[in-house]
Amino acid sequence: MEKGKARAGRVDDLLSFSLEMMNGGDGKVLMEKYKEAISAITPHDMLEMEDRQLRLGVGAGTIKKDIEKIINVFFHGLNAYPRLAPAEESFFYYLILENQAFTFRLNQVKKLLRSYHGRETTELESLARLLHDAFTSFLEFEAHYQKKENILFPFLEKHLKSYRPLKVMWSLHDDIRSRLRELIAMTAAPTGWQSLNVLIGKYFSLVFRMIQKEELIVFPVALEVLDEADQGDMHFQSFDYPFPFIEAPAPPVKLPGNRTTDIPKAGESSTDSHGIPELSSLLMLFDHLPVEITYVDENDRVAFFNKGLDRIFPRSNAVIGRLVQNCHPPESVHVVESIIGEFRSGRKDHADFRIWMRGRFILIRYFAVRDHSGAYKGVLEISQDITDIVSLEGEQRLLDWDSNGL
Repeated sequence: MEKGKARAGRVDDLLSFSLEMMNGGDGKVLMEKYKEAISAITPHDMLEMEDRQLRLGVGAGTIKKDIEKIINVFFHGLNAYPRLAPAEESFFYYLILENQAFTFRLNQVKKLLRSYHGRETTELESLARLLHDAFTSFLEFEAHYQKKENILFPFLEKHLKSYRPLKVMWSLHDDIRSRLRELIAMTAAPTGWQSLNVLIGKYFSLVFRMIQKEELIVFPVALEVLDEADQGDMHFQSFDYPFPFIEAPAPPVKLPGNRTTDIPKAGESSTDSHGIPELSSLLMLFDHLPVEITYVDENDRVAFFNKGLDRIFPRSNAVIGRLVQNCHPPESVHVVESIIGEFRSGRKDHADFRIWMRGRFILIRYFAVRDHSGAYKGVLEISQDITDIVSLEGEQRLLDWDSNGL
């Protein structure tokens, strides 16, 4: 990877170009003025330029408004960069396969729309039914974004100084999620073709541009800065998630010394006179609790989470040691910081939230953790699906197992 004054000067020019573009400058004039830097841009430059924008106080929302036209200018330079090919059957290999499979399905929807050209209004109901099925199936691709947020991003944060643009990408993930939810709702009860067509265009632009950002910028940088052991860990952790639209590969055999996926062996932490179980047994007990637990320490870093079978919120080993602020998109970080600030000051000790998620009612509770002297030691987050609990009525004093269940 290039270093030195030449690269620093190029990033300075790229930053100036982007800021002037965002302030309404003449694109043709600016492209001519900064053509040398633009033609030589690398994926690393792109991330560093955006990182500097964020450090200058340019918000994610502002960056998102102009990012596409800026990347359009940079496209030829980014596309010409000599990208490393991922090893076969590796973490990035499967992410790219998922993109290819998703692209095929997106193009199938385009083909469907072309087949209805001129009949969209008169045959809106039949078209909407087909679109509803297609867009509902796209919910499966959520696992792709979760693998990025919960595995790729934490690894890059450890190895990449210019990691802040990943927050903008996470925010774009949320934009994609929102547009998809709107599309599913709109195709379930269509009211007009024009508004539906506009929304389809916005969604397609977001998802195709996301694939472009991944494969021209983020993946090439990751393949250069993450070593073979990191990529092996990431691949191992990816099996906590589905592989959308592709045939799931066989899980890898865990190798000795794997840095982030080793599980304590029985006997590594012995019981003491108080009857504390071995660490492996204690972890097993936590994993069988009907709640999800995450502990963030006094330094705002994720220190522990349990691994239930049916998780509400995905977690991967890569989040251990990660700043909790980096575990959330920019739009919700202020809530996290507010809770931590109130807990740290001692003004508050708990906070509760209730949300509907995938048709289930979820209770999320935050508790301040303090030692015996009252010193702040972090935050305990407990999440639970309470859909069935809130519907309970009366008492149940007798065992009512079905005989087939015994």
